[in-house]
Amino acid sequence: MARRSAAKDCRETSKMTSPAYFRGLNHLLNEEPDKAIDVFVQLVEVDSETVETHLALGSLFRRRGEVERAIRIHQNLIARPALSRDHRALALLELGQDYMRAGLYDRAENLFIELKEMKMYMRRALENLRTIYQQEKEWHACLRVAKELEGLSPESLDLEEAHYYCELAEEARGRNEQDKAQQFLKKAVQANNECVRPIHMQAEMAIEQSRYKSAVKLLRQAAEQDCDYLPEVLPQIVECYRRLDQMDELKHYLAGLINTSPYTGVTLTMADLIRQTEGEQAASVFLGEQVAAHPSLQGVLKLIEINEALPDAQAANMLYRVKEHVQQLLAERPAYQCVKCGFVASTMHWQCPSCRNWSTIRRQPEIREKMK
Repeated sequence: MARRSAAKDCRETSKMTSPAYFRGLNHLLNEEPDKAIDVFVQLVEVDSETVETHLALGSLFRRRGEVERAIRIHQNLIARPALSRDHRALALLELGQDYMRAGLYDRAENLFIELKEMKMYMRRALENLRTIYQQEKEWHACLRVAKELEGLSPESLDLEEAHYYCELAEEARGRNEQDKAQQFLKKAVQANNECVRPIHMQAEMAIEQSRYKSAVKLLRQAAEQDCDYLPEVLPQIVECYRRLDQMDELKHYLAGLINTSPYTGVTLTMADLIRQTEGEQAASVFLGEQVAAHPSLQGVLKLIEINEALPDAQAANMLYRVKEHVQQLLAERPAYQCVKCGFVASTMHWQCPSCRNWSTIRRQPEIREKMK
């Protein structure tokens, strides 16, 4: 027994101090990754110590963007017959992430499904599957995975599920399947009744069917539910009131919003309405008061535009030059920004292209400046 114990200790010491292993590490330190990989994959014996080294090395290569090298290392690990079940599962997870980074979604999906069947690293496997299905726009699969994740994750996925149903509704609308689209939108509201997207989509469908009264009700509901969403629905609210020939009702609605909403677009819309019904002079007086109380670049620009129509040609010339500068400043500003990661964009996105979160893109607040 003593001899066997001593022999075992000797083998373990030899393994820990393997010249090949040190040679591989030396290649790695000398920035010769290909030679280092060749040495590591040729090592026949893999124990708990060398597995961790392989996994750490593969993860390092993936983070550096050297995905092919990471794949080679993790494939070599999985091919080892002596690998324990836990280590094999971890290697499968790492290899799946390698495939995802390389854009090989089908291969990655198969590995994550295998992990799910093994009941190993299920939460991480499901989260990666959800990412893949979102990328491939497989919204039914996203819903299925989200349901499975609900029992494993402390975070609610209700908002994501609502957006998945909205995406399915968009596809149904593209196929002119209006009834099916309405069913998906109802499920979206049931999934998360605070999400404004299904309400807005229902309003858009009502507009397409010339049901302007219903559309106004839905659009106003969306604006009341999320005040940050008002800029997206206000133009459609105005158009619906025009279609209904209820301009006095629109004026009353805008007057109420001016007192409660900081959005400059409400003031500009009211100025346009006054201009059409009462003339440039009345619109100029109204907008001048609003800009004095709440300065904004867009407000100044609209004021310049209205004053250009007034008789004083000299003032109009001066205002026109200022107008060009203000237009340039506005054009250079990104209109939208993600509240999670800070990603900026010129158009509205339901899902942030950078951090992949849903409903985090918001219109940028107006730049306030002191008017001298």
